[in-house]
Amino acid sequence: MDDSLTARREERMKRLLLATAIVAAALMNSSSFAATELTMWYHGAGGDAGLNPEERNGVLSVIDEFNSSQSDWVVKLESFPRAVYNDSVTAAALAGNLPDILDVDGPNMPNWAWSGYMQPLPLTDEDIANFLPGPIGKWQGKLYSIGLWDSAVAIFARKSILDEFGIRIPTLDQPWTGDEFNAALESLKASGKFEYPIDMGTAWTGEWYPYAFSPFLQSFGGDIVDRTTYKTAQNVLNGPEAIAFGEWWQNLFTSKLAPGTSQDPGDRATGFIEGKYALSWNGNWQALPAVEKFGDDLLFLPAPDFGHGSKIGAASWQFGISSTSKHPDGAAAFIKFAIQDKFLVRFSDLGGFIPARKTAAEQSVNYKPGAPLEVFFGLSEKQGFVRPVTPGYVVDARVFEKAVADIANGADVVDTLDAAADEIDADIERNNGYGF
Repeated sequence: MDDSLTARREERMKRLLLATAIVAAALMNSSSFAATELTMWYHGAGGDAGLNPEERNGVLSVIDEFNSSQSDWVVKLESFPRAVYNDSVTAAALAGNLPDILDVDGPNMPNWAWSGYMQPLPLTDEDIANFLPGPIGKWQGKLYSIGLWDSAVAIFARKSILDEFGIRIPTLDQPWTGDEFNAALESLKASGKFEYPIDMGTAWTGEWYPYAFSPFLQSFGGDIVDRTTYKTAQNVLNGPEAIAFGEWWQNLFTSKLAPGTSQDPGDRATGFIEGKYALSWNGNWQALPAVEKFGDDLLFLPAPDFGHGSKIGAASWQFGISSTSKHPDGAAAFIKFAIQDKFLVRFSDLGGFIPARKTAAEQSVNYKPGAPLEVFFGLSEKQGFVRPVTPGYVVDARVFEKAVADIANGADVVDTLDAAADEIDADIERNNGYGF
């Protein structure tokens, strides 16, 4: 064979082998540097009637920006209807199929952490500086979850109505006393101008009851469970202060000061705006329609002080990392990315949420200084009081809701609160004190 032909063949073979090696290396490099998938579960499936659609849009926009901002991780979202979300997480935990990132309602987080569904969140104090207290989810001294927004409740009122009846306009520093509040309701009732002096929102059920109504109990000096030990509800849910709360609460309905548990949901939605109710105990998420209706005549007033401070509920949905995540560093990177001010502002501007951080509130359309909902940030900051930080809360909340509804419907106050305290204590005992 011609030596030159052999040389040419050998040269072609070398080139082919080199090209093959280059292609293989490229394939290996592209595989090794492909983004790792992070799974995330979310409580609001599209079309969920209980969901603010802008909340879901905000979550999707954060995910899109995170995925495009780097090449290490890609978050994939799976949504569930709110009504079945918690049960889905529990079932997945038992089966060992939890996602990397969990969406969790703030007061439920201690139960999930205690149950082993979640792991501590590696964020620093600097990462969450200037946050409202409600969106910070801590259990046993460790941070497990963080929220992008909070919610607050206020008494919706009209300045012209209060002035007409000579009722003092309360402030954050000087809220109504319990006696002032009761006198205001009686004065408004005596006028005959309204179907009811105040709408407490009893048409809503579920988490609204402990979120919106237990702060009244706490202002009286009681509570759902004893927070000094978290081992009993005795003497706090059925002590003298709690009984005083129960009697006051029942009087709202027996004296026709507020519509009862059979309230039409439609009236809950529009009764204050239509003038059926002089006042409304309502949340910031319902505020903008009232602003559009009444403008500068509208007031958002702090909760009355029944002797132990003016209090409102705090904490909303938050993000955390599952205990079984194989990529906790990626999950933490996403959560840290999500709590940037620009996203807190975006959620607020899209859906009316209270930004979780003061610096974000100052940039938002509705909560910046002079904006129509600015007062809600102050209410959340100064009066926000988280629900009991215990794994038992998931049971406590249902027990409290039933007791409060029964009392509103005429049940004996002492017997009802005694039974509720006993039921909570029995649950604590069954669960060996929930680690306390």
